[in-house]
Amino acid sequence: MVKQEKPINSLLSTTLVTLLLAFVLGAATACGPGTAGYDWHSGEIQEHRSTALMEEAKDSSRGKTISNSVGMHFVYIPPGSYLMGSPSDEAGRTIDEEQHKVTLTHGYYVQTTEVTQKQWKAVMGSLPRHIRKCSEECPVERLSWEDAQTFIRKLNKLEGGNYYRLPTEAEWEYAARAGSITAFANGEITNAACGDTKMSDIGWYCGNSKSYPHHPVAQKEPNSWGIYDMHGSVWEWCSDWYGPYPQGSVTDPSGPPEGIERVIRGGGLGDNARSCRSANRLSQASDMIIDNIGMRLVRSQ
Repeated sequence: MVKQEKPINSLLSTTLVTLLLAFVLGAATACGPGTAGYDWHSGEIQEHRSTALMEEAKDSSRGKTISNSVGMHFVYIPPGSYLMGSPSDEAGRTIDEEQHKVTLTHGYYVQTTEVTQKQWKAVMGSLPRHIRKCSEECPVERLSWEDAQTFIRKLNKLEGGNYYRLPTEAEWEYAARAGSITAFANGEITNAACGDTKMSDIGWYCGNSKSYPHHPVAQKEPNSWGIYDMHGSVWEWCSDWYGPYPQGSVTDPSGPPEGIERVIRGGGLGDNARSCRSANRLSQASDMIIDNIGMRLVRSQ
């Protein structure tokens, strides 16, 4: 039997494939650690790629919104890290705002506005006593921390699950900053009293509003994550007891295990710009009922 010779075209193809493989392997070797193609400041190539993929996956749901049966709207906030508190040179800062790194490992949904009077009535049946007359789209106020818990329990029962709660103080500030490092989500503070232009753009405070009546929610500019009225309008309850910040970096902080007063954040329509900064902290007894304190809820996934 005569042995069949390979066609010339086949031999050429094989040679070309071999040369191509050799070139690819050589290029890969040239970019390995210890060569000019490797960036020592960025870490291992594979680790860098993995981190990039994690960041892409982490942000894939950013901006996703959901609504519930009483017309409350929520936007998804992915996990991440930020500097909580204020730098030492921020105008209007106080000594309880020591800056520290916070990492939140779980995403959550935050209400895009404060709880409105309409939403409160839909769950509770009537408005809180002595509340100032206003549009149904105004934020509900004159709420104690305990009133907020009653509302949350009834809303969870209405919705058929344990979905809703107050934000932790760290979650609140993370959402208020929306990636910013300035006093307000839209820029630095320039006037700590009642004449700050950035504050006027993003919220109701002493510089653009009388103490009463309140204004309907979502009339000012939202922050870059689509959240309204985090600065000014009404103070908002957080779940935490008030206390000093922990030393150093922390993960998923929820405040002191016990205390005397609960944290309120954000400032109100009669307050100065200093009180409405992202980092500003205040507190009240959990059973205290005073004007201009409302709430904003978060919803777990």
